Amino acid sequence: QVQLVESGGGLVQTGGSLRLSCAASGSISSFDFMGWYRQAPGNQRALVAAITGGGTTNYADSVKGRFAISRDNGKNTVYLQMNSLKPEDTAVYYCNAKRRLWELAGYWGQGTQVTVSS
Repeated sequence: QVQLVESGGGLVQTGGSLRLSCAASGSISSFDFMGWYRQAPGNQRALVAAITGGGTTNYADSVKGRFAISRDNGKNTVYLQMNSLKPEDTAVYYCNAKRRLWELAGYWGQGTQVTVSS
């Protein structure tokens, strides 16, 4: 069974930075897709950033230029570097992984809370 564990969330002031980590129980090289989603109270869970097995990245318009997704295959970990944080970035951030792109749900982590104060 695949397990994903997110970490790195916390409280930060507007304009600050955080780096989230998603550690997988197995080799992340086996996943064709890994992504970060977030969900704020009253909102739908939405895709923030994604990276494919080939290294292609994709970002939500609201975070382009501020967030960066990356992976370290040796550590079996995917990261989300978040810079210039805004209060609207406040949410629970979740990691998702799919072995194949055509999978509907894939695997989910437990989430990590990010709170940006103003």
